[in-house]
Amino acid sequence: MMFAVAMTFIDQTIVSIAAPDIVQELDLSASGMQWVINAYLLALAAFFAVGGRLADLYGPRRIVVIGTVVFVVASVMCGCVPKGDAAQGWLIGFRAVQGVGAALLFPAALAVVVAVFPAERRGRALALFFGLSGALTAVGPLLGGWLTAAWTWRAVFWVNVPVAVVALVLTALAHITDRRRTGTLDVVGAALMAVGMGLSVLGFQQAYSWGWDSPATWLCVAGGLAVLAYFVHYERGVRHPLVDLRVFRDRGFTIDAVVLFFAMLAFVPLFFFASVYAQVSLSASPNQAALFLLYVFAGFALASQWGGRILDKRGARPALKTGGVLGCVGFALWAGELTDLSMHDQWPYAALAGAGIGFILAPASTDAVNRAIGPSYGEVTGITQTVRNYAASVGMAVFGTMLTHVTRSNVTGTLESHGLSSEQARDTAHSVSSSITGSGDASPPSGTGPAADQMREIVGAVRMDFAEANQWVFYGMAIALGIAFLFALLHPGGTPAAASASDSTAASASASGKSG
Repeated sequence: MMFAVAMTFIDQTIVSIAAPDIVQELDLSASGMQWVINAYLLALAAFFAVGGRLADLYGPRRIVVIGTVVFVVASVMCGCVPKGDAAQGWLIGFRAVQGVGAALLFPAALAVVVAVFPAERRGRALALFFGLSGALTAVGPLLGGWLTAAWTWRAVFWVNVPVAVVALVLTALAHITDRRRTGTLDVVGAALMAVGMGLSVLGFQQAYSWGWDSPATWLCVAGGLAVLAYFVHYERGVRHPLVDLRVFRDRGFTIDAVVLFFAMLAFVPLFFFASVYAQVSLSASPNQAALFLLYVFAGFALASQWGGRILDKRGARPALKTGGVLGCVGFALWAGELTDLSMHDQWPYAALAGAGIGFILAPASTDAVNRAIGPSYGEVTGITQTVRNYAASVGMAVFGTMLTHVTRSNVTGTLESHGLSSEQARDTAHSVSSSITGSGDASPPSGTGPAADQMREIVGAVRMDFAEANQWVFYGMAIALGIAFLFALLHPGGTPAAASASDSTAASASASGKSG
């Protein structure tokens, strides 16, 4: 299951390493490149609940196999994208199909792992699951950077093929028992969730292009949220709902979901923005950018193991509080170092930010599963992963809009201070902010005319402008982790599943005593 899930984690980060090369070869816009990242995340968010429900209805092993096949076929098609006008639509479309495959695969795989371990051992088991998956994810950017530099960016998609083959072989050898539940798939509910999430994220994503004062922006955001509100109303009247809303009556489960939402606002978008920052502002190659991200993974992997042990012994609340504080402080300190333009000096803060996420991710996810109604582990996993990936999509959209806006404003001011007219400065700044491209070791800006000449002279200042724009993003991530900490304070604590297991044992002993 860890091999199967590793593909889904790898593809949340590996494409960020190749982003500048993809933009350059396929001539994508900044919005288009963000949608290459966001389409995958959005499909994950929209269909995770469906994947969890299907795992319950038809058995997790079967859904793991189907999800893996869908994912790897879409990966091959992403790597085969043709050049030309169709490139952007092709790549975004098959990235969305990848997301659907991952949405089927992940909750089913996690349901298998949860069913294997008793409640009192799940914290450490799932910490190992997420930790090793994170370690495999860390290999992804390194491999992606090497493949991009040595061969082609297309190989970052093709690398999923051997991983999928290994996952399918191991799944066959494991002889997993499929446990099925009675019921039907709520097709209307699935459609409502997909439409609601799609519309709201589209509004956030296009806010910069359309403007925050545009009716289209708010029509999408408000319309999407309205559809999601109707989805909640609709689910209450369905005999076999896509999401059993009774689980939200458990305060601990609700807090777990909220904390995961704010943590994931930062976690997945971090890899895109940190990678592009490293390549643009630090003049890093794709390989160097991948090593830069390893600092985050180092803190994440260690903290996730520690957080799992805390969960098993003391419940989720201490781990979530610790993660919120460390993440908030780590991102804030890291933001302050971005303008120093030194990769070496930033590693302690990157590791601290990663540790904050590590203390939250596995404990919150595991505690939520422990609070499942009955044996519906697939369904509950689908809910928590929907929350996580919807948050990642919103984070990509909001932070991407923020980065593009501040970059354009900064570069315009820099160009005007170097003698360009306001019109020339705005046009050139728009080109820079729209591309968000170019690894630092690429050739300098080409072309003729005053704008190109000025860009060659002040490229260092532009890199600083981009670093300052990223500060806004990283401070925003610090705020998100601070809010996660505030909600963690409201967590009731305890280990409900372990307590439930103890109660069941006591009840059985009592029954045996009476019969004796």
